[in-house]
Amino acid sequence: MNAEAGTGLTRMVHEVRELDLGDHTSYDAGRLTVGEDTVRDLLSDPALAEVRFACASPGDSTRIVGVLDAVQPCSKGPGGGGVFPGLLGPALPVGRGETHVLRGAAVLAAGYLPRAQEAVIDMCGPAAPLSPLAATHNLVVEWTPAEDADWADVDAALRRGIVKVAAHLAEAALDAEPDATEELPEPDGSTANGKPRVGVILNLQTQGKFKDVFVYGRSLSGGLPTVISPGELDDGAVVSGQFGHPALKNPTILHQTHPVVAALRARSDELELAALILCPEPVDMANKELVSAHAARLCRQLQLDAVIATKEGGGNADADVSLKLDRLEEEGITAVGILGEMAGRDGTGPPLVVPPTKATALVSTGNYDERMTLPAVERALGRDRIALLDQPSTDEVELPVAVIYCAQSTLGWGRLTCAEAGIAA
Repeated sequence: MNAEAGTGLTRMVHEVRELDLGDHTSYDAGRLTVGEDTVRDLLSDPALAEVRFACASPGDSTRIVGVLDAVQPCSKGPGGGGVFPGLLGPALPVGRGETHVLRGAAVLAAGYLPRAQEAVIDMCGPAAPLSPLAATHNLVVEWTPAEDADWADVDAALRRGIVKVAAHLAEAALDAEPDATEELPEPDGSTANGKPRVGVILNLQTQGKFKDVFVYGRSLSGGLPTVISPGELDDGAVVSGQFGHPALKNPTILHQTHPVVAALRARSDELELAALILCPEPVDMANKELVSAHAARLCRQLQLDAVIATKEGGGNADADVSLKLDRLEEEGITAVGILGEMAGRDGTGPPLVVPPTKATALVSTGNYDERMTLPAVERALGRDRIALLDQPSTDEVELPVAVIYCAQSTLGWGRLTCAEAGIAA
């Protein structure tokens, strides 16, 4: 399919292999230099008294504590138009034309916000393979809030600021030869090719301030299932504002690079990625059932043969996946759920708060409660102390996997595996 004809997205990929701070922002042959004064201006807001920047790259003896969100740099042209709609520009449909991305780079905010649970990334050591952000070159944004600033205003300033910075960094590569060009066609709605039609249900956390996800700049709270093109994810239509359950976190960068979507796209010779359906995660059972029933009926109307459902959040969100799986099975649609387990330190407890009653195809992203030891590091960013332990952030610490940022993300990134007791993985 031809993206120029308006039927898909062309992704212009520029690999980032080095990251530094400097006087001016530039990109050259894999080296990204960040102009500090420029990005400081982009983050300027009455709610922020000061912002600071640091670089953290794979293998560094660095721990990032209090991680909030991370964004992949992307741009469609000067000024950031066409990416992160509703935040950088009008809330109009995106996901077509050409988008330049800096693969291997991220803009990451780290520090304190209310309701934000402890979140840790180790750039080296045994925890590094568990977080996707340990494999990226990260521009880390730290800040001091303005005196008497409302925390909601601080949150909004950071969200706007880091997407501005992400677009600015990608603009540095607009004239560079891409390392790869990827054609990403839109679902065409046809059933004539005979391939199985597979959809993805993306459940988004909707629990109010500091635990919300934004679609075209707005919360999906109170809404019903919505169909969007996968290309809209690539262009930043979904931006995270959810800071609970760090291991189960789906940051903006994982929406932009959605691993389940990527895996289905890679198998286009065997199946059709036919639909991406966004759903809120209500806090009460009646509305969870309402959204689940509507999602399943929508999938039937889209003539889907199978659906993969993901979630964000802790045990409360298990119900959002399980109810949808059961309603899909009732509609005759094969349903697969991806969920993290909360099975206690030894893994013998009930893994799900709300398991499905009809669906049986479940993929585990590991045990939230398992503990691991993180060796001491030379440098910490974000926060000086790990609040959960009241220890310096550079210390050797023992923490549950629950604290490792994105370690159990149900979008399909994870590296954790499961094994029978006494059997080697």
